Amino acid sequence: MRTADDWFDAYGESHQNPVNKTIHWICVPVILFTTVGLWWSVPRLGMDQLLPGVAAPYLNWGTLLVAGALVFYLRLSVPLAAGMALISTCVVTGLVLVETHVSMPLWKCCLVVFLLAWVGQFIGHKIEGKKPSFFEDLQFLLIGPIWLLGFVYRKLGISY
Repeated sequence: MRTADDWFDAYGESHQNPVNKTIHWICVPVILFTTVGLWWSVPRLGMDQLLPGVAAPYLNWGTLLVAGALVFYLRLSVPLAAGMALISTCVVTGLVLVETHVSMPLWKCCLVVFLLAWVGQFIGHKIEGKKPSFFEDLQFLLIGPIWLLGFVYRKLGISY
């Protein structure tokens, strides 16, 4: 199994250009937020019957997606998984705020922003001259957020 540093090194190969890196610092968190938001918006399809009595508004496809991603992160690094759990809590809080205070349906807001962020990503990779890592392995879609978190940890002297 690859270590977090193995994933980061492989991901970093197509993220050397400073402009592409800057675009990723903006677009990766936006894509994370909007992806969870899009899954959050999918009808719950009987989840109340599946797990009765659980906090219904928070048991949805978005939180299940987050839980699955956190399992992946736990297998790589407990400290990185803890950081992503904190980030995921912020994402869920943000989604609840958008859902509550924005008149447009959450899925529409997320879809528009999601598409714009991906346009940004592809512009970054055009500038880089290399295709996105996930074309090689879909797991790289999960690596982008912790690759950024790894930079934060190293800057703060937190080992992972």
